Amino acid sequence: MRERSGVGVVCGLLALLGALLTGCQSPAGGVAEDGRLTEQTTGERATVSPAPTRPAGYGAVFLAVGECSSFGTTSFTEVPCTGERAAARVAARHDGTVRDGPRCPSTTDFVLHISEQRPGSDEDGDGAVPRGYACMRNLQPPHPGDPGGGGGPRTIVGDCVYGSGDGQVRETACDGTGRRKPQYKVVEAVTERADCPGPTALYVRLGGKRPVGCARPL
Repeated sequence: MRERSGVGVVCGLLALLGALLTGCQSPAGGVAEDGRLTEQTTGERATVSPAPTRPAGYGAVFLAVGECSSFGTTSFTEVPCTGERAAARVAARHDGTVRDGPRCPSTTDFVLHISEQRPGSDEDGDGAVPRGYACMRNLQPPHPGDPGGGGGPRTIVGDCVYGSGDGQVRETACDGTGRRKPQYKVVEAVTERADCPGPTALYVRLGGKRPVGCARPL
């Protein structure tokens, strides 16, 4: 009787131990040493959505180099360059005024003058955008800042001009599509007038390291 009773107790303990082991089984993937669940062995993987990121080149600094503006030269906003409202890209950006600041690149199509303002969002979060100007290049033709294009903030070699009276000249398109027909074409930029070639008929002020433009009649 004692042997049977002992055997019964042992069998009961084994059954209880088996039940406990079955109840403590880990999920299919198991448990890592730090207590985190590991991957399931069925091949299924949990997907983690990346945190949303701000579009590169837009919004970090108000009209920084490479960013784009909407249409308009007096009323404009900064917009993503890939959007349908984008009209021109910033080629250079400077604080202060055009008169006191660096010159825009030679093929700039137009300049946006940024007055000091306090928008809801700006580059450093203080609610202010300093006074400055942005040298803009159109995303699509025409490009009046190109040589002969008939516009742009700078007169460069290849541009055409006409006399506007009082010894002044104004730029116009070389192909004749402007309001005024071209009378002269700037063919060279030099340091002094004496450096212009012989056929020069007009001297145009260009500015920069070679401030004299040598223009020939058309």
